Amino acid sequence: MNILVAMDSLKGSLSSVEANKAIAEGFFKANSAFKVQTVPIADGGEGTAEALVHATNGQLIESVVTGPLGQPVKARYGILGDRTTAVIEIAEACGLPLVPEAERNPLIATSYGVGEMILEAVEKGCQYFIIGLGGSATNDAGVGMLQALGYRFLNKQGFDIRYGGAELKNIAKIDSSCVPEKVRTARYRVACDVHNPLYGVNGAAYIFGPQKGATAEMVKELDDGLKCFANVVLEQFGVELQHISGAGASGGLGAAFAGFLQVQLESGVGLILEMAGLEEKLQEVDIVVTGEGKLDRQTSMGKAPAGISRLARKHGLPVIALAGDISDGDSPLHESGISAYFTIVSGPVELEAAMDPEAARSNLKRTAEQIGRLLCLSMKKEPRDGSLASEA
Repeated sequence: MNILVAMDSLKGSLSSVEANKAIAEGFFKANSAFKVQTVPIADGGEGTAEALVHATNGQLIESVVTGPLGQPVKARYGILGDRTTAVIEIAEACGLPLVPEAERNPLIATSYGVGEMILEAVEKGCQYFIIGLGGSATNDAGVGMLQALGYRFLNKQGFDIRYGGAELKNIAKIDSSCVPEKVRTARYRVACDVHNPLYGVNGAAYIFGPQKGATAEMVKELDDGLKCFANVVLEQFGVELQHISGAGASGGLGAAFAGFLQVQLESGVGLILEMAGLEEKLQEVDIVVTGEGKLDRQTSMGKAPAGISRLARKHGLPVIALAGDISDGDSPLHESGISAYFTIVSGPVELEAAMDPEAARSNLKRTAEQIGRLLCLSMKKEPRDGSLASEA
């Protein structure tokens, strides 16, 4: 039996690669004759770079860039096996976890480090970029990133504005003459699974600002700044940022990519599964195993397991989904193509204990073994011990 395992990460516990390996070990414990192929995947957020690097035999690069509060931070990005495509998660440079809760302030937080990562990858020969949005501490409309890339944002006195969302209202003119040609000619694909506009009651400031530390007064100031920025862009370049679905993603980074780098924002799951070559890998598979930390209604609305299930259903393949928490599972999961779903937790347990990496690894392995034994019954073969799988 040919089994394809494509788990998303179990956030705070195991990466996609680690989860896949544990499941493969469980299947081989049930039957060494199983053929198990593992594919690391993600939904465009956390774990995207690692998943695509493993899927394409690329490499992870460690760098030091400007963090959201201006301090140096360590950030990782990936270069895929073709050596010309870089994968960048913006949260590595300006993510919310990089800022202590008491210091969160989107009025001063900057996305500058994202631009530094892009520039470094360009210098390493990358011409194509996969960008994962999500989890930012910023609300600067991506202006910080654009400043790092060579764009100048000038106030009425002709001076460069400073960093942060508070400066957006001071923008009077944009100068793009210093942007390197390699940045202009590079091709960018951006994974974005939110559809919020740049400003307004459903925009970046009102919807996401409070979780980044913004008070009600700050939200109003940030939203006014985003509107001012959009008006300058419309007047100078004729681009209506407010009409771009997803422009408000990651504090307005969606607007920066779409409006300045001519990017079409895409479904994160669809983009990542395409880059991982998942559909091609389904050609000689009998069953698919996927999952994530929690399966619920949100899973069927664009997360990785649902995307995998839809592809599998297209090829007539059954899908088993595993998760630590399935308490909110319901019919939309089956409608998305998941044939059956199971929890890996064996009994009542505190969340912290369930998320312990060793416990999660053991639970995945045990559950996969039991599923493997059930598959053996359907094949009318007795399970037998075997060796471990390798990551494909």
